[in-house]
Amino acid sequence: MPVVLLASVGLSFVGSGFADSTPIVPHLDPIEIDQTLNLSKVIALTVEKYPDTAWIESLEQEATAIRKRSESWTAGASQAGLRFQEATSGTLHYIDATVQVPLWNIGQRDAEKNVGAQAEISAEAQAAAIKLRVAGLVREALWDMELQKVRYEQAQAELAVFEELFAKIGRRVELGDLPRADLLLAQTELLQKRSVLTLAEAELMHARKRYSSITRITKVPADYSEELAALKEIQQNHPALVAVNSQIERKQAELDAIKLIGSGQTNVVVGINSDSMTNDPRSNNTESFNIGVNVPFGGSAHIQPQIAAVNVELTKLIAQREQLYRDLEQVHHEAEHNLEVNQVELGIANELKQVAEEHLGMTELSYSVGEIDLMDLLKIQSRTQQAVLNAKERSVMLQRDKAFYNQAVGLVP
Repeated sequence: MPVVLLASVGLSFVGSGFADSTPIVPHLDPIEIDQTLNLSKVIALTVEKYPDTAWIESLEQEATAIRKRSESWTAGASQAGLRFQEATSGTLHYIDATVQVPLWNIGQRDAEKNVGAQAEISAEAQAAAIKLRVAGLVREALWDMELQKVRYEQAQAELAVFEELFAKIGRRVELGDLPRADLLLAQTELLQKRSVLTLAEAELMHARKRYSSITRITKVPADYSEELAALKEIQQNHPALVAVNSQIERKQAELDAIKLIGSGQTNVVVGINSDSMTNDPRSNNTESFNIGVNVPFGGSAHIQPQIAAVNVELTKLIAQREQLYRDLEQVHHEAEHNLEVNQVELGIANELKQVAEEHLGMTELSYSVGEIDLMDLLKIQSRTQQAVLNAKERSVMLQRDKAFYNQAVGLVP
C-alpha cells in the first residue's frame, strides 16, 4: 500500500475518541473530525486567536500614525503667542500676537513618508512570519497526535490479541496440557500490556490537549497530509527572512529621517502688533504686521546620540539576520536528512514487518503442537508487534517529515 494511502487511512481515526472502548483512566480530551476543515483553515483560525495578533495590530496602528504625520504640512505642532504691555499710567497699550509654524527641512518630509511606508511593509511581514510560526506549531501538534494515536491503536490491538491467547492458555492449564507457571507468565505479560495501553492512552490525551491549547479548537481536518515542496534551499522570500529584512529597511529609513532633522526645525513666525494710546505722545497709534524666520544651527552634536542609538538597533538586526539565515539552513538540512532517512527506514520497516509476521505464524503453529515453550512464543510475538508498530510509525513519520520540510523552507498551506 502506498505511503500516502497508509497515512490517509490512519488519519481516519483521529478524533473518533473511544467509541469502541471505555477509557482506562477517566479523563478524556475529545477531538472530532470536521470534513469542512483543512490545514490552511486550521492555521488561519489559530492565527486569529494567537497572542501575537494584538502586537501586529499595534504595528499597523503605528504605521498609520507615522503615515499621517508625514502627510502634515508642518513638521510639528504650531505655537501661538500673545503679549500685552500696559504703561503705569494706564493710557498706553502694546499688544503682540504671533503664530510660529515649524517647517520641514529639505527632504525630511519624503524621508518621513518612507518611514511610514516601511513601517506598513514591516507590519505585513511580521504578520506573515507569525503565520509561519503558527503553521509550525499546528503541524507539530497534528502529527504528534497522529503518532500517539498509532501507538495507542497498536497497544489496543496487542492487548486484544493477547487476551485471546491468555484465554486459550487458561483453558489448556485447566485441562492439564500446560503447567500453571505458563498461566502466571501469561498473566504477567497481560498486565504489562495493559500498562502499556494505559500509558499510550495518556500520551494520546496529552497530544490532544496540546493541539487544542495551541489552536483553541477541538476539531481536526479529515486529511492534513502535504505534498513535498519543490524548493531545495532557503529562499530570500522565506517569511522569517522577509520579516527581519523589513525591520532592517525600516530602521534604515528611521536613521535617514533623523539625520535630516539636522540642528532642528526652521520656524516661520507671523505676528500682529498693536500700539494704542489715550492722549499719550509716546504712542505711534498704529497696527502692524510682521513675519520672521528662525533657523537653528550648530546643534548636530545634540542629535548624534539619537542617531547612534538607532544605528545600534540597525546593526543588531543585521546580526540577527545573519544568525537567522544560519539557523534556517541548519533546520532545512535536518529536515531534508530526516526525510531521506525515513524514506529508507520505511522500506526496511515494511520488510521486517513481513518477515516477522511470517515467523510469528510459524512460531504459533509450533507452540500449538508443543514444539516450543510459551517464553519463546512471547519473545517472537513481542518482536513481531514491535516490527508492526515500527512500520506504522515510519509511515506517519514520513508524512510528518514532509510537513516539517515544507515548514523549514517557509511554505504555509
